[in-house]
Amino acid sequence: MTYPDDLPQMTVVFIFVNEALSVILRSVHSLVNHTPAHILKEIILVDDNSDSVELKLNLDQYVNKQYPGLVKMVRNSRREGLIRARILGWKAATAPVVGFFDAHVEFNTAWAEPILTRIREDRTRIILPSIDNIKYNTFEVQQYANAAHGYNWGLWCMYITPPQAWQDRGDETAPIRTPAMIGCSFVVNREYFEEIGLLDPGMEVYGGENIELGMRVWQCGGSMEVLPCARVAHIERTKKPYNDDIDYYAKRNALRAAEVWMDDYKSHVYMAWNIPINNPGVDFGDVSERIALRKKLQCHSFQWYLQNVYPEMRVYNDTITYGEVRNSKASGYCLDQGPNDDNSAILYPCHGMTSQLARYTSEGLLQLGPLGSTTFLPNTKCLVDEGRGRTPSLKKFDGASHSSQRLWDFSQNGPIISRDTGRCLEVEMSKEASFGLRLVVQRCSGQRWTIRNWIKPPRHGGHNIQAS
Repeated sequence: MTYPDDLPQMTVVFIFVNEALSVILRSVHSLVNHTPAHILKEIILVDDNSDSVELKLNLDQYVNKQYPGLVKMVRNSRREGLIRARILGWKAATAPVVGFFDAHVEFNTAWAEPILTRIREDRTRIILPSIDNIKYNTFEVQQYANAAHGYNWGLWCMYITPPQAWQDRGDETAPIRTPAMIGCSFVVNREYFEEIGLLDPGMEVYGGENIELGMRVWQCGGSMEVLPCARVAHIERTKKPYNDDIDYYAKRNALRAAEVWMDDYKSHVYMAWNIPINNPGVDFGDVSERIALRKKLQCHSFQWYLQNVYPEMRVYNDTITYGEVRNSKASGYCLDQGPNDDNSAILYPCHGMTSQLARYTSEGLLQLGPLGSTTFLPNTKCLVDEGRGRTPSLKKFDGASHSSQRLWDFSQNGPIISRDTGRCLEVEMSKEASFGLRLVVQRCSGQRWTIRNWIKPPRHGGHNIQAS
């Protein structure tokens, strides 16, 4: 591959907190060694209030002596978190293009030229290098397969297969359309990044900002792509520096993104985290400025984004009610999908994790287990009364036409009745069963069930869902 000589200059921003000094220096050295000097205008090191002594004077002295005038230091007086630290790095940047990287990476040969070529052609592109792995214990580089970056409905990022159109081209150098980004590295036109709203400064610590940026860029007229010819290797650390309750911040940030960008599909995020839409118990802050930004930029709907950018995503718009399912006879115990390799639902002490996430649909399906967010992941299993014996089973849901064995009538604080057999899902005492309780399907005896959260009333008669 050949690239133009007159490419725009770039600022590279590294964010670190309590990183090993040797690892930061490896990142800086590999950047300088593998980036043409006329392209690399400056390197900005953002120290997000590290405690380590060697990251103060030792680091300053080293980079000033080794790379005089090339490296700038930005030091936060308090811990801002990855998201706001990146914004501070952007503010210090002066080149037309800015790249954001973790400070534990190594740059491969000719990583920058393909990225800058694509941004020069279209300033509204956000470019992600292809990520390879550096084994943390040996520092051996392991090449990963080419991939796009996706996410599940909890807004956790993951690698996904490149779009079929890319595979059909048979050109391994071609850009890969990607719905979002894993988060450790991206490159963007500096002014365009400001125009589309940088990263959401109201997000805290870590998590969700990478998904939100992907949604926003696509919905507001830009694009995001992975370049197979631009390769950067990344150390997957065993311990994250931002370790104070990452799950909470990921949930909080996910809800911010959902409220601003996902329209009616925001219910899927609440469902995936198994929390109520009303009074979720999570303060995600004021999103009015981000909603105003969306209005100002005249962005597409999330429905458009799903159809045009992330068609692999499974949708669950038919959900009426979701959450833990409890029986009036077994206080403190919930319906649970049990072990993954077993196709029997069980009763288990309520804990609210994904094995107890149930969904009841407008069609009458009662599903258990984590949301199968994309076509690459298994879907939730359906509760089935096969009419043989007294034990209900769990069957994989393939989206095909449903036999009546899969369908149930349910009314909040009422019975769960199989449409096929007329039998009820009930609980009975059993010395052989775990916790002395087991699930059965039998002649209805008046047992009552509740499902924790509701989204909407039914579309037709037969499912008397009352707001709880």
